[in-house]
Amino acid sequence: MVLEIRLGDVVRLRKMHPCGSFEWEVVRLGADIGIRCLKCDRRVLLERSVFRKRLKAFVARGEEETPAGAPASTPEGH
Repeated sequence: MVLEIRLGDVVRLRKMHPCGSFEWEVVRLGADIGIRCLKCDRRVLLERSVFRKRLKAFVARGEEETPAGAPASTPEGH
């Protein structure tokens, strides 16, 4: 099963951060996932497999990417 992760997703992790928060924002996608604590702004890089194991739930979803080369929106009638 493929887990779809988007920039801007707000996720809840299983363990509490030392600052007391469970919620993080996804700020980087690649071989590693970059996340930022929403309470103290600490940034952490996690391997995708580690991120998947620690993920408990999606709190909010980020913007869906538009395919490369496709227009983001086309005005009607033009």
